[in-house]
Amino acid sequence: MNRLLSRVVGNWVKVREILRLEPHDTSTPEGKSRERYRRILLTGGSSAIVKLLTVGINLAIVPLTVHYLGPERYGLWMAISSVLALMGFADLGLGNGLLNAVAKAHGLNDRRGAQVAVASTFYILCAVALTLLILFLGSYPFISWKAVFNVKSALAIKESGPTMMVLVVTFLINMPLGIIQRIQSGYQEGYKFQVWLIVGSVLSFAGLLTCIYLKGGLVWLVIAYSGGQLLGTIFNGIYIFGGSRKYLFPRRKYFDLKSGKLLILSGFTFFLLGMFALLANSSDDIIIAQTLGPKAITGYEIVKKLFMFSMFTQHIIQPLWPAFGEALVSGDLDWARRTLRKALRLSMLAGAGIALPLLLFGKQIIGVWVDRAYIPGWALLIGFFFYIILNNYIGVISTLLNSSALVRKLLIPMALTAAVGVILKIVLARSFGVSGVIWATIISWSVFFAIPSYYLSVRLLYKKR
Repeated sequence: MNRLLSRVVGNWVKVREILRLEPHDTSTPEGKSRERYRRILLTGGSSAIVKLLTVGINLAIVPLTVHYLGPERYGLWMAISSVLALMGFADLGLGNGLLNAVAKAHGLNDRRGAQVAVASTFYILCAVALTLLILFLGSYPFISWKAVFNVKSALAIKESGPTMMVLVVTFLINMPLGIIQRIQSGYQEGYKFQVWLIVGSVLSFAGLLTCIYLKGGLVWLVIAYSGGQLLGTIFNGIYIFGGSRKYLFPRRKYFDLKSGKLLILSGFTFFLLGMFALLANSSDDIIIAQTLGPKAITGYEIVKKLFMFSMFTQHIIQPLWPAFGEALVSGDLDWARRTLRKALRLSMLAGAGIALPLLLFGKQIIGVWVDRAYIPGWALLIGFFFYIILNNYIGVISTLLNSSALVRKLLIPMALTAAVGVILKIVLARSFGVSGVIWATIISWSVFFAIPSYYLSVRLLYKKR
């Protein structure tokens, strides 16, 4: 007991020495290490606070919107959101490519390189977003949204198309604005982005309450909710380009076609990985809608949102990505090895510890929180418990490999994970209901991604010289 207490005290002292407002001296290897940890702690801590606030808002939103919209219209909203999540790869991987480019420029103190990367990425994303908008508007009148989302009621049929329109337009506006978060993440300043996420979440919640009070339909509900998040991002852009990093404003003179092509080539790997990952993770609601009907989505999403509370550790480990990238560029493999071991241990234990009460008391929580009609079976609760632990492992390993040249080696494992996962979800959903979907996810990610990624990380950190 004394040994454990002394270890806790010792770790707390180290954290106090590292965590401060002023940057550490980076002229020495020890100073660089401390500065990386300082930024990780600041970003991770702020991410945890934001995630807790966001989860709290979501916990309030779910019963409000489920009771206000009803199970079919709420399921429609979630299904459309899943379709847009599948479109997340539409940025051609440029967002993640920009993050790595900024992290590299930061490690090399290359200010001009960061300016060119930011401007080139922004204008290419504007062109991509405009092209997708034209294609969507041209095809919109010819698509039967009723058939796509398998809705039955007259009101849900009427709202399906306009709701899709609102979410697509919001998504495409956000696409070029995504450079704002990537810039802050690349400079390991994600904690600043978290402040504006709080602003966006509060605005979204206020807009949603206003819409419910005024008895607006699903379309207005989505406008109010998505608009708040968009405003938070815009305010953050004004903060960055008007003050802290004014030199990174994407001016036309910094756009370089050659650099843009290189960013597209480097981002193409992330484009494919993002497409496979979204297919593996975000196909759940679409598959449930087609196999079990949109009403079944509501029960699945309620459990998912409950366990999202324990997934805030994912946001804590995200700052590791640029930190690993800067360390690998600097050749500091010892730091990367130590940090990977600590992050894996802490994230998996934290995820299991937070998710365990949700597993044990999930039925009672949902009965009080939403309605006893949505109380899930044990198979679904246990599935999400193990998914949280697995997701934390994958998150940490991915932050390392995504910042290295070995990221391309993940393409085959991710493709297999997505393909096998979708097939398994369809088969198991028909056999076991919604619980089959989460177990299909666990099986595919464990077999086809978790094991190969472990061997790749060993190869990177212990065989590279």
